[in-house]
Amino acid sequence: MAVDRARVERLTRELLEAIGEDPQRPGLKQTPARMADLYAEYFAGVGADAAAPLAHTISVARGPAPDTLPSGAVLLRDIRFRSVCEHHLLPFTGRAHLAYLPGEQVVGLGALVRVVETLAARPQVQERLGEQIADAIAENLDTRGVLVVLDASHGCVTMRGGSQPEASTLTIAARGAYTEPVARAELITLIGAHAGRVAE
Repeated sequence: MAVDRARVERLTRELLEAIGEDPQRPGLKQTPARMADLYAEYFAGVGADAAAPLAHTISVARGPAPDTLPSGAVLLRDIRFRSVCEHHLLPFTGRAHLAYLPGEQVVGLGALVRVVETLAARPQVQERLGEQIADAIAENLDTRGVLVVLDASHGCVTMRGGSQPEASTLTIAARGAYTEPVARAELITLIGAHAGRVAE
């Protein structure tokens, strides 16, 4: 479902009026159109199929380079993402670290990035975002385990209220083999050593 740009523009004008501003003054005249463009970009994932990028897989045994494909976990670190908190419609940004333990099929690494980007491009909360990413991978790939670690800074914490500009939030979602803390300890260590902030 595409964002209704005309409606966003109209509502932005109303919002500006509601806070006592004049939407016709020079500095604000283009703001409704800019907000429509922004919302179309930030919420492009609403209604989109996050699993679609995972449809094309590569066979471990019969693939183009079977001797080079992994027998252990595939770990992709530092996927930068941005989303919008559904509570205050303020942005949150951070890094996603994804790992999965492949069965007979693997997927191109770019597909994992697109899963994160699609699910982040919706009104979200970080806890749910991590769970949705884990579910998309676990349910649509041949995996024995999935681990998703998100480390993000939230505008509702850094910009309002107590204003804690250095605060970040860490969430972990696990499926299959990685629901056991011992099984995911090595991956958590690898992510933490690289990121410098992630702890079990």
